[in-house]
Amino acid sequence: MSDIKHPAVQQDIKISCLDPWGRTVDVPTTLGYRENDPYAVSLTFHSGTGDVEWVVSRTLMLQGLAAPAGEGDVKIYPSIDEDAKAVAVFDFSSPDGRLIATADSREVQMFLGKSFSAVPVGSESQHLDLDALIADLLGSSFDAE
Repeated sequence: MSDIKHPAVQQDIKISCLDPWGRTVDVPTTLGYRENDPYAVSLTFHSGTGDVEWVVSRTLMLQGLAAPAGEGDVKIYPSIDEDAKAVAVFDFSSPDGRLIATADSREVQMFLGKSFSAVPVGSESQHLDLDALIADLLGSSFDAE
């Protein structure tokens, strides 16, 4: 199998998070999408102590812009902020705690639009590299003939 580089779609945005005291803290965040992982998008939160990455379903993110979506560790739903702007609310839960964050809905829509241009809905399975996935799961290198 050839070593093909999978171009990434990335977009830097600002996400507003609530700290433990209820104050809003702006966190620089990078939204990411890779063609070789076509069902997922990543949110990488950048901070002075290091980056934290969450990976969520691309479909979940899209659905969450229009109506409440998700269950378990990640929920996304539409809302309006104090300036009357449409925002997407991200509600992340883990054993270490909970994070509620908001992002400008237009920026999230723009990012998703770029990801859909790279890999249209319904064509995701054509971009999966099953040999590489199996090799990753087995912890070995596997070369297809």
